[in-house]
Amino acid sequence: MSSEALKRASTLEDVARVAGVSRATVSRVINGVRNVDPAIQEAVRQAIARTGYVPNSAARSLVTRRTGALALVISGSDAPETPDHHVGGEIFADPFFGRVVSGVFTGLRPLDLHPVLMLADSAEARDKALTYLRQGNADGAMVVSTHSRDPLPAQLLAAGIPTVLFGRPPTPLSLSCVDLDNREGGRIAADHLTARGRHRVAAISGPLGVRAARDRLSGFREAMADHGIHQLPHVEGDFTREDGERAMTSLLRRYPDLDGVFAANDLMAQGALAVLADHRRRVPEDIAVIGFDDSSAATAGRPHLTTVRQPVEEMAAEMTRVLLDHLARPGRAATTVLFEPTLIERQSA
Repeated sequence: MSSEALKRASTLEDVARVAGVSRATVSRVINGVRNVDPAIQEAVRQAIARTGYVPNSAARSLVTRRTGALALVISGSDAPETPDHHVGGEIFADPFFGRVVSGVFTGLRPLDLHPVLMLADSAEARDKALTYLRQGNADGAMVVSTHSRDPLPAQLLAAGIPTVLFGRPPTPLSLSCVDLDNREGGRIAADHLTARGRHRVAAISGPLGVRAARDRLSGFREAMADHGIHQLPHVEGDFTREDGERAMTSLLRRYPDLDGVFAANDLMAQGALAVLADHRRRVPEDIAVIGFDDSSAATAGRPHLTTVRQPVEEMAAEMTRVLLDHLARPGRAATTVLFEPTLIERQSA
């Protein structure tokens, strides 16, 4: 591109010329239309960076009737704080939520779209979020529910607000969602423990009101039964390090000869490791420990955790793509995008 062209404000035509595509194709990429070849999308994004093109958001809003903003709502129940309810700042003590935010930003940044982060962990906060969205301040919502009784997804559906969920809801709703095959993740953990010769095993689950927690435990139990292990001690936790410590303490008191533990997330696995160290139980020599998520907590202590990876960033980015597709094609049917878990082997099992 010539230096003269770079001195003036870049246009769609400049981007199209550098990318080697039509002006219409550039417009489709900028407006988030999904059915554009990924290689062409990347070429357009590089051309935007090279030319310094800045979309005219005001003009685009007049044409598309869109704000260019998408809401990312971390939502829960207005129930009193209990072991199966997250509130306020506690949410972001879990690296899972930071990974969701990172994935959403990654998905939206190249498209000049802006996420609006909203916490809806009480009836009042939920009503404010719903009003904000009904008033058209954002084009749609991506919702991460932290509680099985969360009413917000159904309310958004009833209000006709384009919505995509992170995780399948406990009861069927006609909303698109992005999820992990959590049952398969539990099976992977069981297969790995038995392959390491561990047969006196226990599980630390998440809150069983949450579908992901139930599925992880069910998959673990099913695979253990396939290996001939039908008695499986289990303690329910709340995905926190403190609950991992509490659960591991209880399990050791009742089953001192355990040789393997599956924790339904890495924070609880870290809590279990701390208790095992206090009891002078070697990991993995005496007890093998497997976590779930492959979050930053997996490598925050010693030994580093063997864990079932949940590709949260990629799932969150996919959540943005599904929502943009709904906006580009109003009336499209709800869909579920299911990601596959993988085992990340480290030192603990």
